[in-house]
Amino acid sequence: MTDFQDTPADDALRQRLGINRRRFLSTCTAVAAGAIAAPVFGAAPSFAQSSTGGGHGHGHDHGGHGRGSELVPANRRGIILYTVRDATGRDPLASDLPSGFREVFKELARYGYKQVEFAGYGQHANAPGGANLESVEGAKLLRSWLDEYGLRAQGNHGFIPSSWPLSQADIDTFKKHLEIANILGMSHMGTGGDPTSSSYKADWDVAADKWNALGDIAHKAGIKLYTHNHDAAYGFLLDGGPLDAQGRPTRSSGIRKLEYFLKGTDPRTVWLEMDIYWAHVAQYKFHTYTAHDGSQREKVFDPAGLVSRNNKRYPLFHAKDGTRNDTSGEGYDMVPFGEGVIDYRTFFSRVGEKNYHNPMVEQDTAPSSTDLGQSLRFAKIGYDNLAALRKKR
Repeated sequence: MTDFQDTPADDALRQRLGINRRRFLSTCTAVAAGAIAAPVFGAAPSFAQSSTGGGHGHGHDHGGHGRGSELVPANRRGIILYTVRDATGRDPLASDLPSGFREVFKELARYGYKQVEFAGYGQHANAPGGANLESVEGAKLLRSWLDEYGLRAQGNHGFIPSSWPLSQADIDTFKKHLEIANILGMSHMGTGGDPTSSSYKADWDVAADKWNALGDIAHKAGIKLYTHNHDAAYGFLLDGGPLDAQGRPTRSSGIRKLEYFLKGTDPRTVWLEMDIYWAHVAQYKFHTYTAHDGSQREKVFDPAGLVSRNNKRYPLFHAKDGTRNDTSGEGYDMVPFGEGVIDYRTFFSRVGEKNYHNPMVEQDTAPSSTDLGQSLRFAKIGYDNLAALRKKR
């Protein structure tokens, strides 16, 4: 094996990641070896890849700040506050670190972010404004802090009614959230959950009807309603073949659940936010299906291809990164944005529309109970790497 020599950049990277030299070198070696025959994640998938969904990706290759044109304009660089939820929830009386919405906004703006996406409106009770800002008055206070630091609220993972047909109480609560969204200046309002957890066509038909109704209410309030999805929504829809004991289909025509949802919802009122990391997990997990005739068929998921075919349906992205882990069941482990193997330069180049899409940096695992400044450090790393993405000349 080649004897890798550390560079100052390697040493700095290891310190940021909190890993030792042995683990760093083993990771580099594994990625280099797997990159030889692997598909470029974000590129169109290779149908020659193995049934496990392919090997390691090729990473970012940002190209440097001075070469090529930026793929994410400065005014489109955002972060979902879930990434730094420990900071917004921190007691400002017990820590010198940024705490609560106002101080976190100030810190994120200092890094360069121009947009934020909320994941609810709760913070520590000792922070300015108190614990719960999910109200008209709370929204006005949040808006004043956003304006103070030059930030724009772009969305929220908030309330979606559980009732169907919609109860009056749910309609009233939904409209209250739309009012809050308008006060905050959002163009979009959404949720972090799938329209349904089912795999059956009939349930996705019901979900489409419900979201069309909600989308119409949101549209009348001037808001684009969106659903945010993890890997399960890109699994194959069960829509035919023999029926099970409950009379439900057991096989698939090869259409993915969220693709079916796209076809069944109104493009003028229902939108989507792709979590690019979870879409690549779906590429790893859901690559074969049982057809109506019982045959096994391969159909590798192409996240960028889905967006390209439905570009205006995807105003928002979660920009989340991972290193490959073929023992995890998901194919990836989350890492700070820009330090993984998902090829964001190719992804953003393929989907285009850089002045329409709004990528939000996210890392679910950024908060740490032993390193209280980690999530904000990772947010800074994420911003720098998002800003560094350049299109090839």
